[in-house]
Amino acid sequence: MLNDTLANALSGINNSKGNFVIRPVSKVIKSVLGIMKENEYLQSVEESKDTRGGELSVKLSGNLNKCGVIKPRYSVRKSDYEKYEKQYLPAKNFGLLIVSTPKGIMTHLEAKEKGLGGRLLAYCY
Repeated sequence: MLNDTLANALSGINNSKGNFVIRPVSKVIKSVLGIMKENEYLQSVEESKDTRGGELSVKLSGNLNKCGVIKPRYSVRKSDYEKYEKQYLPAKNFGLLIVSTPKGIMTHLEAKEKGLGGRLLAYCY
């Protein structure tokens, strides 16, 4: 029984060496992996459909040191990002926090720029 599919996907990526298949797939997983790909932590993400919810094939680029889910999903004000950066990221301006905001899922840097708060989903560096 899978309780948190995003946590299972990110821990699988952490433990894999080159390629990894994620099953089942959700919109949240797709958008988090899309953000990681945009920031060059992943080389490619390819989706294939089947009758059981589909699967994603992920190819790592070698830039990813660690990624994980933030539990519990803390609510963050636009002024509180620095506190969580210190808690989850190893150094200033190194790595990303992925945040779910009213305008969609984005990095903490984009959310700061737009002046949005939200809920913390994941981190990667």
